[in-house]
Amino acid sequence: MTVIAVRYTYDERAAERDVVRPEHRAWLASLAEAGTLLGSGPLPQAQPPGALLVFRAPDVAQVHELLAQDPFARAGLVQDAEILAWELVLGPWSATA
Repeated sequence: MTVIAVRYTYDERAAERDVVRPEHRAWLASLAEAGTLLGSGPLPQAQPPGALLVFRAPDVAQVHELLAQDPFARAGLVQDAEILAWELVLGPWSATA
């Protein structure tokens, strides 16, 4: 499995994000329960606003498929998703942990 970091950039519709957020977080929680999502959260000082999500997945293609299911993405609230395979060497998420 590969560790993959995703940096979301949201569009300007903060009020709409607030409406969709409970469904978005429930979706994230289900991925965390399954062991696919290692961590996620907003980047509070980012401009434009965004978030960081860290996945464990076979490859970047699977993360693309997962992100298409995100309620934020389905609502068109994600302006950009930068997806980066991360060669994690140390720490609790590494293969050596």
